Parts: sequence; C-alpha cells; structure tokens
Amino acid sequence: MQKRETSADELIALILEGIEEVKGQDINLLDLRDIENTVCDYFLICTGTSNTHVNAIVNSIRKTVSKATKDKPWHVEGSDNAEWVLMDYVNVVVHVFQRHIREFYDIEGLWGDAKVTMVESSFKQ
Repeated sequence: MQKRETSADELIALILEGIEEVKGQDINLLDLRDIENTVCDYFLICTGTSNTHVNAIVNSIRKTVSKATKDKPWHVEGSDNAEWVLMDYVNVVVHVFQRHIREFYDIEGLWGDAKVTMVESSFKQ
C-alpha cells in the first residue's frame, strides 16, 4: 500500500484521537507558523498522570496515526523514563509530559508568541 501525504490538520486530528483514546489531559495546540525560525509548524502538548500513562498516550498516538496513514514518527525520545516524551512528526511535534515536568519546563511560556488553542477533551478529569 502506498503511503500518502498527510496534511497537518489530519495529522493533528489523528494525534488528538490517540491522546483522547487513553485520556490524556490538558491538551494544548501551539501554532508556531507565524514565528520565525521554528523547527515545525505545531506543538501538541498533553499531560499523563504517570510513566505508564505517558507511555500509553505515546503508544496510542503511534498506533492511531500509523493505522490511518502508515506514517511513523520521524523521531521519538524520552520513552525510557517517560516523564517527557517527544514525538517528532516533522511538521507536528508532540510533547507528552508528566505534570511536574510540564510545569518545570513550561513549553507554553517559552513559546509565548505562539497562538495557543486549548483542546476541550471529551474526558473530564
């Protein structure tokens, strides 16, 4: 089966589906397109409650995206300790944090010029 090009919007929708599938929390989409010299167009950031939950979110995203598009992340790092896992889909980079690590690094604050969209989850904490 031929791999087809996936739009950023479709990729974001699939990643969100993967996050929602395993109840990822506090989901934010940062649009970086209007900022100069960025490595990608979007950051998708969410929180998991434990190492196990972070890995479950990462695996769910991987499975959901791969099933729909045959696409794999270009690079994944942080799976070993699962406090902050970065999944690089080139135009979209996903950050899955445990809460204390997310608060410490404050990616949203570092990218304060980005347009932030808080994603309403169907799952309520």
